[in-house]
Amino acid sequence: MELSDRQKQIINVSLDLIAENGIQGLTIKNLAKRIGFSESAIYRHYENKIEILVAILNYFKENAEKLFNTELNTEGDALTKIDHLFLNQFRIFSASPSLVAVIFSEELFRNEAILVAKVSEIMKSNLDALTSIIITGQKNGELRTDVEAEHLAIVVMGTLRLFVKQWQMSGSAFNLSVKGNELSNSIKRLVKNRR
Repeated sequence: MELSDRQKQIINVSLDLIAENGIQGLTIKNLAKRIGFSESAIYRHYENKIEILVAILNYFKENAEKLFNTELNTEGDALTKIDHLFLNQFRIFSASPSLVAVIFSEELFRNEAILVAKVSEIMKSNLDALTSIIITGQKNGELRTDVEAEHLAIVVMGTLRLFVKQWQMSGSAFNLSVKGNELSNSIKRLVKNRR
């Protein structure tokens, strides 16, 4: 679904508020004050905070799917594709750190079924795409075959998630892209076929 300019503005300002004060800092009142118009103007675009969070998750999902599908459909070996996925995710999170707070906050969402479902949908979509890349890499003899493709995908995605979370919890104390490149190289050594 194509967002209006106003909806994009609401999403961007919401991400700013989350970056500054966590998800608890995102309220319709704070949002209206930051943008400079009435709360009722926000309600014309989104019914509540949950709808705004769903819009943020949808935005991330669309971009993640494009990223993963691009790698799926690109010529090249599996290790290069995995590397590209890592580096692009690090670039996205570096550019918008507040996305980490939203994407990796499923514990905060546990009482909001729609948010849990949306995060689960994103995780499944990304895991399926990565598993497909790994299966192709195993068939081509590039990646180790002594571990199931889905398990390798979980290890890779789990590593990415933990690493990004560490970066977030450190207050972005290290360069995510630089350190992420080092991590990506380690992951490639772990999954590479050792013929």
